[in-house]
Amino acid sequence: MHTRGADLAGLAALLADPTRAEICLALLDGRAWTAGELARHAGVAPSTATEHLNRLMTGGLLVERRQGRHRYVQLAGPRVAELLEAMVGQFEPPRPTVSSLRAATATAALARGRTCYDHLAGRLGVAITDAMIARDLLDPGTGFALTDAGLAWFTGPLGVDAAELRKGRRPLARPCLDWTERRTHLGGAAGAQLCRRLRDLDWVQGSGTGRAVRVTPRGADGLAELLDIQSAALR
Repeated sequence: MHTRGADLAGLAALLADPTRAEICLALLDGRAWTAGELARHAGVAPSTATEHLNRLMTGGLLVERRQGRHRYVQLAGPRVAELLEAMVGQFEPPRPTVSSLRAATATAALARGRTCYDHLAGRLGVAITDAMIARDLLDPGTGFALTDAGLAWFTGPLGVDAAELRKGRRPLARPCLDWTERRTHLGGAAGAQLCRRLRDLDWVQGSGTGRAVRVTPRGADGLAELLDIQSAALR
């Protein structure tokens, strides 16, 4: 008899392999990667990476995208990303072994600000969430919901299209445990639209080739004006 327990065991088996787990975590940056890129990232042969990718796609965690003769893969959607982040959030932040100045700089950049699939995390994501709660834009006591003032803020000062917030079946706002800060940042459709809007405004930019993001000078001014977030909170 097929049961939910069997489904859960199947999911656990997919993530039980270190290479498959590493591939899934790399895809948390929200981008589509080639099999070759993921093979180099995981330190395995391309043929080995392809086998793992096929298993992950069959299991519903990844989807394939083709552009011409090129094949890309990415996470199947926000729910998969949220599941992975929730699982990682159960562990204590690792104590990184600093092997070089470059590694230390990359680790510091991720802690300062990064994307968590399609929303903001790290000190930047937590600072924005704290500021929204302090201004009654977000209510953590009622299932982490946007207040009426919060909806007005998104569609007014921030300039997000109201239809984009309601698109799809994704929760409007949900708490996401930040694995470096050990505190909550804003996920869900609101978190995704916030991240997209700050990128469109050039308030945040990617830093390096990974998930790290940095606040631009324009962004520092904008966040101070909209949410009274001071630059010191983002360092």
